[in-house]
Amino acid sequence: MAQRPERADAQRNREAVLAAADTLFAASSSPHGVSMDDIAAAAGVGKGTLFRRFGDRAGLIGAVIASRLEPLHQSVREAQEAAGSPPRERVVRLLDASLRFKIENRNLMAAAEDAGASSPYQAEHYGWWHGMLRAALDEVPGVHDADFTAHALLAAIRADLVAHLIDEQKMTPEGLRSALAGYLDNVLGSGSVPATR
Repeated sequence: MAQRPERADAQRNREAVLAAADTLFAASSSPHGVSMDDIAAAAGVGKGTLFRRFGDRAGLIGAVIASRLEPLHQSVREAQEAAGSPPRERVVRLLDASLRFKIENRNLMAAAEDAGASSPYQAEHYGWWHGMLRAALDEVPGVHDADFTAHALLAAIRADLVAHLIDEQKMTPEGLRSALAGYLDNVLGSGSVPATR
């Protein structure tokens, strides 16, 4: 059976909810500081609408992350497909792009990791990053288990750790990116690829 197109008012409500949630998480000092009630009020919809549309808090957070990641995914894919890009460079750039996203969206990403509905490792966005990273690591000489290495590298930039280092330890984003580049040198062997472009 063909899926019916979404009604215009339902589409407007969805966009309003995603925009409200995005704004509230960006302004909050804690991933716990944004409730479903807050989001519903900011979007001008009933709380029931949120649950009907997104299922629960985890579903709503996942939808917000997906909307934020969509343009980044496209640019990452294009960079990865660029001719002549060495595998180690692709790994560095992928992990740096993921870290920058986590830095800029650390409360939203920490809320996703803390949503409790399921393992953060089963989230769609995690699967995408892991798959891209694993594919690049498969081509890096000396990496014996690309699947595990991809998980381990992503664990080094969990949102709760990123938030702790920046918000509690007062590490600068540039310092964190530099530390990640050094860690990658330890894991993959020293290379001449810069962490940033």
